[in-house]
Amino acid sequence: MINTVWHNPSITKLQRAERKNQKPCVVWFTGLSGSGKSTLANELESRLYAMGYHTYLLDGDNVRHGLNSDLGFGEADRIENIRRIGEVSKLFVDAGLIVLSAFISPFRNDRGRVRSLMGADEFVEVFVDTPLSVCEARDPKGLYKKARRGEIKSFTGIDSPYEEPLNPEIHLVNDQSDAGGNVDILIDYLKKMGYIHD
Repeated sequence: MINTVWHNPSITKLQRAERKNQKPCVVWFTGLSGSGKSTLANELESRLYAMGYHTYLLDGDNVRHGLNSDLGFGEADRIENIRRIGEVSKLFVDAGLIVLSAFISPFRNDRGRVRSLMGADEFVEVFVDTPLSVCEARDPKGLYKKARRGEIKSFTGIDSPYEEPLNPEIHLVNDQSDAGGNVDILIDYLKKMGYIHD
């Protein structure tokens, strides 16, 4: 960038993380609308908070009310949406937080770009694998019905593709187990990898 110089703060990411007694990371929930991403992210954050850890939850709808309120849902805007969220997630990781990001994020390249922003082992991709038929049956926001009627264009899973992760750190089949059991899997993984402690 012209006329900009990176400023190195006096306090490092490592120092911030050590103060919080945790290893910062982004836990990136991806899956179809209605797959259960936000439910799992909310429950995970509640559990981590109760355990004394420092977190921040970024949810797709909430971010579009503010930071990304200027973006639509065409392909270019959806790519920009995820780019911005990646940059925000990176800042929160730098602050020493465990960031929970729940976004459809349908394209592998976009998720890969976010991963590339992070340091080694700072990006945990969670594929919330719920069949389209189950997501449509849930349809908590009525979006699938609108998409089927043609009222919403380029809707993921209907007339826009969802590219499943090829090698996610965690693969949750979310129509065959309860949210609590899947959160247990997430907690166990975070402990095993040293993000949090027993």
